[in-house]
Amino acid sequence: MYEQNQQHQEWLDAALGTLDAAAGTIHIQRGQDLFLTAARNIPPPVIQIVAHVEHGKGMAGSAQVKKAPVQTCNLQDDKSGNIRPGAKAVGAQAAIAIPLLNQAGEVLAVAGFAWQKEGDPAEWVASPSFTTMLTNLNSALQA
Repeated sequence: MYEQNQQHQEWLDAALGTLDAAAGTIHIQRGQDLFLTAARNIPPPVIQIVAHVEHGKGMAGSAQVKKAPVQTCNLQDDKSGNIRPGAKAVGAQAAIAIPLLNQAGEVLAVAGFAWQKEGDPAEWVASPSFTTMLTNLNSALQA
């Protein structure tokens, strides 16, 4: 079940604007799985599917397990096996899932972003303004 966290939603909305991204999510790790706490421009049927992400499933789960960003230049044509059918329903192209780690290296959350264009999401999220935003969210998650 999707339980929106207002602080996470506000951060996500600001991040989408900074990145000029079309859609996004934040999943918090509870136990071994990920649970959706914020979403923007994700179709309701997809919300139902991604409200609970099992350990290691989809882009968010892959980023969780690898403890490193997972990306695709085109969600619609990706053959990596990381993209679940629900992600393709968003209608976006480039996407990235970024794990947020605590000081011990454990996953706290995974932030996901999608764009209506092909390209390299790693370049887009490397901007200093977004890096600062990510640091602030990570700090808030550990507070």
